[in-house]
Amino acid sequence: MNDRRRAPLALEPRASELPRRIVYHGARWLPLVVLAILTYLLYPVVGGFDAPIYEVGEVAPGDVVAPFDFVVRKTPAQLEREADALAATVRPIYDLRQEAVDSIDRHVNGLFTAMSAADSVAALLDTALVYDLRLTADEAEFLLQDDHRSEFRRALRRLVQRDLARGVARLAPSDAETAREIVVRRDGTDRVIPVDSALGWVQLLERRRAVHPAPNSVIGDQLFVKLLIATFQPTLVPNVLATESLRAELRAQVDTVKDRVRNSERIVAEHEVVTTEANDRMVALRTELLGHGGAERLDVPAALGRVLANALILSIFWLLLLLYRRETYSSLRQVLVIFVLFGIVVLGAAANLRFVSEQPELIPIPFAAMLIAVLFGGRVAMIAAAVLAVLITAQPVYVGPAALYITLLTGVAAAIGIRVVRRRAHILGTVAIVSGAFALVALTAGLQSGWSVAEVAASAGRGTINAVVSAALVSIGLPLFESMGRVTTDVTLLELSDPSRPLLRRLATEASGTYAHSIAMANLCEAACNAIGANGLLARVGCYYHDVGKLKKPQFFVENQSPGANPHDKLKPDVSATIIRNHVKEGLALADDYGLPDVVKAFIPEHHGTAEITYFLDRARTRGEDEPSPECYRYPGPRPRSVETAVAMLADGVEAAVRVLADPSPERVHDVIDHLARQRVEAGQLNDAPLTLAQLDRVKQEFVQVLTGIHHNRIDYPAATGGIRAEWDRTAV
Repeated sequence: MNDRRRAPLALEPRASELPRRIVYHGARWLPLVVLAILTYLLYPVVGGFDAPIYEVGEVAPGDVVAPFDFVVRKTPAQLEREADALAATVRPIYDLRQEAVDSIDRHVNGLFTAMSAADSVAALLDTALVYDLRLTADEAEFLLQDDHRSEFRRALRRLVQRDLARGVARLAPSDAETAREIVVRRDGTDRVIPVDSALGWVQLLERRRAVHPAPNSVIGDQLFVKLLIATFQPTLVPNVLATESLRAELRAQVDTVKDRVRNSERIVAEHEVVTTEANDRMVALRTELLGHGGAERLDVPAALGRVLANALILSIFWLLLLLYRRETYSSLRQVLVIFVLFGIVVLGAAANLRFVSEQPELIPIPFAAMLIAVLFGGRVAMIAAAVLAVLITAQPVYVGPAALYITLLTGVAAAIGIRVVRRRAHILGTVAIVSGAFALVALTAGLQSGWSVAEVAASAGRGTINAVVSAALVSIGLPLFESMGRVTTDVTLLELSDPSRPLLRRLATEASGTYAHSIAMANLCEAACNAIGANGLLARVGCYYHDVGKLKKPQFFVENQSPGANPHDKLKPDVSATIIRNHVKEGLALADDYGLPDVVKAFIPEHHGTAEITYFLDRARTRGEDEPSPECYRYPGPRPRSVETAVAMLADGVEAAVRVLADPSPERVHDVIDHLARQRVEAGQLNDAPLTLAQLDRVKQEFVQVLTGIHHNRIDYPAATGGIRAEWDRTAV
């Protein structure tokens, strides 16, 4: 078993992998760029409007009203001031260098070892010079005494271990930095300390008195200072590059927007004195209009800015796939499905604008949200609906809080309402939920904006039409998009669970024992998976097909054998093991022949993992021949990589083992399940599955409950009434 954290992304791929990674990620981000450009081309800015610019202090001759939402940008000087203020909040980073501490320690040991070998003042002076230590004759005479050398050596090493190991800078951080705290980085670990607690060279000199071996000797004090100077090197070094990188990141995060103006908001009223704020708004409006075709020429930078804005909105969803839905992101087919669905929404909204109405209720966001929910899950669909709502209402033709409010909430309602599609009633329920959401949104928007009852009813009616059409299109388009993205939905799983499917029908007739085992195992798995929040339907269907490989040689598997007829009795253990192992390979081949989806095929090899075929391995060992190779008696794997296949592995062993019990009481069933589960865990078979210990305990509880229900006690009916008793014998009838 493992935790559910994803492996971190490789931020620095090897050079040989870089071209492949560029192609890989480029193919998945190119649809985003296409969508951003398509959105820009389909939604032109309102033309024919120009904004006058009145000077500050001038009396406005008329009203100036914003034709759409726009922002007022900060000046470069304002941005620079704010960026500097934000950058000043960064704590400076210092590196604590252990190699410097080790170097000082070696230097001290080498110096005193060399001085110990000197037998005269002259020899000691020469030795000291080798270590950049310039001594006077008196100081050398002082150090010739063994006890003095030992005391100074101990004192220096205490300073190294006590202070230098904690970090000493050349210049005290409190003198070099204005921040109150600094970050001390050691071996990739950061620690925040007050700047006053970090030492510099001056503070180290002051702290020498605490360990001074000769505090009352003038020569001894001079000598101690010289020794410190000769051996010192800073162990706390400013990491200017890392600090400036953090400051640059904060500078880049400064909001460039000074003010936001909403559609139809009055910038300045007639006969009103123009303020600085109003002037800034008018200048920004003129710039916005020039960038969107309001002038005679196209402003290319502004057009690129609009495309980039669309791309940034869409990137929210693409980053969701990259960081949290890697299985979807890695499949180019599934990314293209999402691209097509997003494109349908963008085109549909443009068609609504040109041919139907400027109202947002008919934008087909609910359609895309429903399909994405069925294909990829409700959480992904909710984010998709939110991103599409923001993308569409960010275009000038759909601006306004009502448009964002309507599209966002109804899109999310569609994603929530269609969490599963297993019956036709689910589609009808989704229509009701989305229609109700449109009605509620229309009511609240009408109350805020002063709509009449007729306007509220018209908005709700358009929303109901959207809900009905979206649900109908989902029913029609689901098989197409499922096939395009190779996604297995609950609808497909329900179709695969039909006993009349050709492969299941073959299994029931040609390997009836295996079929019965699969049905019993499916009951166990579905109950357990539902209990822990996994996909119970997938578990059931996977169990139906997990042993289809036994169709090739059904008589070699005990559940299909008649009493006393076992063809393995005539075979060597390694031959028998090969037959058993091959049912995995043969099952995968049959799955390919019958077109089973990958999520169902995974049950065939993973329900055995890489476990040993212990029965025939033990038989080989008991024959007294050469030690058999364990690899010949091991399933090919892989080990379970999903919760559902892990539960299937447990259920496979449990279902077969409980059949052996003469008295399947709840206590014995529990002991068997616990024993088998512990075996799988200790063998490492669940290491690759995202199954927690708490979930494992719940799975075992469900197994006990289901199996106890199956193997319940029955009463003896009186023989006089034709009943069957425990001691019943046909010959006695």
